[in-house]
Amino acid sequence: MGNNNFLNSIISIDREILIYLNNFGSEQWDPIWLKITNQFNWIPLFVIVLLLIAKRFGVKKTVFTLLFITILVAFSDQFTNLIKGLTGRIRPCNTPELKEYLRQFSYKPRGYSFWSGHASLSMTFTIFTILLLRKEYKFIYLMLLFPLVFGYSRIYLGVHYPIDVTVGYLSGIILGISFYKIYKMLYEKVFKIALN
Repeated sequence: MGNNNFLNSIISIDREILIYLNNFGSEQWDPIWLKITNQFNWIPLFVIVLLLIAKRFGVKKTVFTLLFITILVAFSDQFTNLIKGLTGRIRPCNTPELKEYLRQFSYKPRGYSFWSGHASLSMTFTIFTILLLRKEYKFIYLMLLFPLVFGYSRIYLGVHYPIDVTVGYLSGIILGISFYKIYKMLYEKVFKIALN
């Protein structure tokens, strides 16, 4: 009984924070946040990361790294979908009892809410990239702005709760670190040997 009360309190606070942050927005900022939440508008950032990797590692290791990042992205995406299917939390923008409290947008993605794939994948990619390039490019830590802004856009638009985004960040940190360790192991034990 106590656990249920605690969980209900957390969910209630989560909703209140969502409503506050969502209503904190204004029409003049809406188009900007709609662009921010679209992953395709972040392609210039991904191109910059690719160029930095290519400059640092050369052709062969860059190809290996890009193939690994592709696996990282696919795993993160599918793992998030698995969690969403298991939890089945309805997105706030699609929750009838919340509609009167949230600002309404034409952008209303389907699927479940917990946890945020945008937050998880962007943080996974960012943490992996920072660990990969931090010794060569100190400014790479600025990449943390990417998942923070990207994730907040989901709350602003009412498509995720704050807990969805926060747990997405946590999962992204864990996955990013884990994938970096796997990457280093594979590079040392497989890729280097293959080249020799």
